[in-house]
Amino acid sequence: MKKLALLTLGLATASLAHAQSGFRLGVRVGGTLSTIGGKNADNVAGPGGSADINYLPGFNAGLSFQLPLSSDGFWTLAPELLVNRKGFKRSYQITDRNTLNSRFTNGSTIDKYESEGKRNFTYIDLPIPVRINTAPGGSGLYFELGPQIGYMARSSQEFTETTKYNNGDKDKVSNPQGDYKEDLSSFDIGGVAGLGYQTEGGISLGVRYNQGFKTLFDTKDVSARNEPKAFNRQFTVQLGYLLPLGK
Repeated sequence: MKKLALLTLGLATASLAHAQSGFRLGVRVGGTLSTIGGKNADNVAGPGGSADINYLPGFNAGLSFQLPLSSDGFWTLAPELLVNRKGFKRSYQITDRNTLNSRFTNGSTIDKYESEGKRNFTYIDLPIPVRINTAPGGSGLYFELGPQIGYMARSSQEFTETTKYNNGDKDKVSNPQGDYKEDLSSFDIGGVAGLGYQTEGGISLGVRYNQGFKTLFDTKDVSARNEPKAFNRQFTVQLGYLLPLGK
């Protein structure tokens, strides 16, 4: 992972060194919808290995760069350094009488048990997309594709449990937990793809999809082969502005 990060930094530095004009620095901010996917995604924290996984809204913000890769400006490298909030919502319920009786000591008095929760992940992400521009200088409609590496700086989770009894009573308990990442991998490797529009003045609006290629989970005493296969997925709408440095 360290070698990959150093290689990525080296490529970006080399591109900057060879860029005689057109280098631009700016900021980007966006709204996100994140979840997890993969063959074991619905097994996360559900009874008997099942749960409904849904999207969690979030945001990202950070620095953006534009480095020309061709003299006509139709190809550019557009790396970013982002604080990126990811995660997922999950929910499940138990109404089966046998399961209620086996799970709870007072299961015979319970009609339904529901659990709703969310896990928030704060990443420091470095996407490095290559853009194909439809106009010189990086303006106009663009398409982008490239790798992304990320470091999970923080994780938190919160669950709300609701128990409904057959006499009509109901108990609801919230269980917030902070900095919970013992079962998670600190690093993520993925890719980004998107499209957008950028004006000559440097204002841009874009949409992007990020797919993780490395499983989110890294449980102690469990081999990599047996880890649950669940990967980050995220949709983003970003607004950006590039300063005309070197233009």
